[in-house]
Amino acid sequence: MDLSIAAELCKRFEGFRSKPYLCPANVATIGYGSTYYSNGVKVTLNDVPTTQEEAHVLLMHELEHTYLPGVIRYCPSLVNDNKKLNAIVDFCYNLGVGRLQTSTLRRKINEQDWDAAKLELMKWNKGGGKVLAGLDKRRKAERLLFD
Repeated sequence: MDLSIAAELCKRFEGFRSKPYLCPANVATIGYGSTYYSNGVKVTLNDVPTTQEEAHVLLMHELEHTYLPGVIRYCPSLVNDNKKLNAIVDFCYNLGVGRLQTSTLRRKINEQDWDAAKLELMKWNKGGGKVLAGLDKRRKAERLLFD
């Protein structure tokens, strides 16, 4: 599977930080939003800085080994639609596979009700009950992959 679209979305919306930092959810994060290394070790604030190249490799590992399997498990029909698959892999990288698992979005995807799925995607643009510009832009970018 080609996850280059998901990787570019992640890079665009996560941004790159070479030094470990606390994300808005108060989790130690590095690179393009990675919270774990390829060996399964959690990122800590005491870790050494990373390069963009190392962060890209880490991002691709997470997309391929964590998020892609979760998306395929919960939305198997996306295996044959690379654009929609990439959109939902990015969604899961941002929000977690668990959010997909219990969502109406998942149900609409599995029903192949693409118009309703696009509407459902746009419901995931809030933080603290308020629309966040960054999340709104990210959901719109993912939604475009459903056209």
